[in-house]
Amino acid sequence: MTIAVAGVKKGRKYDQVLAGARTVFLRDGFEGASVDDIAQEAGVSKATLYSYFPDKRLLFLEVARTECARQAQTALELTNPEAPPREVLTAAARRLVSLVTSDFSQKIFRVCVAESDRFPELGRAFYESGPQLVHRRIADYLSAARDRGELKIDDVALAADQFAELCKAGIHSKLIFGAAACCRQDLERTIEGAVDMFLARYGVR
Repeated sequence: MTIAVAGVKKGRKYDQVLAGARTVFLRDGFEGASVDDIAQEAGVSKATLYSYFPDKRLLFLEVARTECARQAQTALELTNPEAPPREVLTAAARRLVSLVTSDFSQKIFRVCVAESDRFPELGRAFYESGPQLVHRRIADYLSAARDRGELKIDDVALAADQFAELCKAGIHSKLIFGAAACCRQDLERTIEGAVDMFLARYGVR
């Protein structure tokens, strides 16, 4: 389960406040974001903002948790989980790569790392709402495919982690550190390589 942020109240302008905070946090980071700027961006008063979120830390946690969960859910919606493994895994890899390379993912990852000392619960919320959700979706598919005799896997949890990491090979570090841009050809090369290697290890021959 994802972490629910204690102290947060839902209401008519909740989504409005969250959208404004998302824009400001991604632009200015946690330290640089001011409550005044967030309220202005959201089109609400400071009093309204504080009625939903008693402090900036809670607001930041909720932005990270909500956005990570939304993107992870969208990224790994499998249209036909009973299709042949190569087809399903290629589609999953393509969506996972899209998630990893999204502007939001890169920015929120940097902010979460930068603020991990300030409040370590952020890292836990980020992991449970993003990477852990992705892992669970992949593991569920792999387990079902194994039960159908399409894959041969002893440790599904490990295999799910391996697949996710293969999908980031040569991409994640370059983007996070700004070392180089990844063109479409680079991404497709990673996707195809991830699926080929995974099936070479776990495919049924």
